[in-house]
Amino acid sequence: MKRFYKNVSVVPGETGYEIQLDDRPVRTPARAPLTLPNARLAEAIAEEWRAQGDTVDPRSMPFTGLANGAIDQIAPQSDSFAAGIARYGESDLLCYRAEGPAELVAREAAAWDPLLDWARRRYDVTFRVTQGIIPVDQPAETLERLAAAVAAFDPFTLAGLSALVTLSGSLVCGLAVVEGGHDGDAIWTAAEIDEAWEIEQWGEDAEAAARSARRRDEFAMARAFCELTRA
Repeated sequence: MKRFYKNVSVVPGETGYEIQLDDRPVRTPARAPLTLPNARLAEAIAEEWRAQGDTVDPRSMPFTGLANGAIDQIAPQSDSFAAGIARYGESDLLCYRAEGPAELVAREAAAWDPLLDWARRRYDVTFRVTQGIIPVDQPAETLERLAAAVAAFDPFTLAGLSALVTLSGSLVCGLAVVEGGHDGDAIWTAAEIDEAWEIEQWGEDAEAAARSARRRDEFAMARAFCELTRA
């Protein structure tokens, strides 16, 4: 799409902050007003619009895309959307450990045990940890408390959290970024331990490396979005 505007501004309103292009409000794909919950997030999205060249490229506007999703897709069904995220707690990556070799087992324990310990303290829950891929049921109370924590988030935070959880395969990793103040790069490294081990053993091709870099960037962007939503 060719760029059709010159000026981008953030305008406070009764329900939040609007992005305006040449004094006209931006709308989502579903034609709802693109209204943001705080000035910091609005300004970050405005910068994406300002940074466009002669052509507007939605792929270069991840914050705008996440905000559109929060408004059009999540807000109308926030309860069911939150429940979908919470279901990752039933098979959280951190609860499924390698059976060997010993070095990989140790790496997983060193990175994953502190995250589970944090979640135990934060939500007063317990986890069942197993080796291998055979499913293990988590305590019902654990799942209920984690689900309640997710359900408490607003649609914008849910948009970012969803990306964090699906990319990492771990509800605990996503919550640790959003609520625990954990370093996002360290969380991503923890989530990628098994993949990194495979690369050490067998090497990595260019396509896999590009895919891994793209996923890391998406995780970092979702983390930044969550930080802005909670500013």
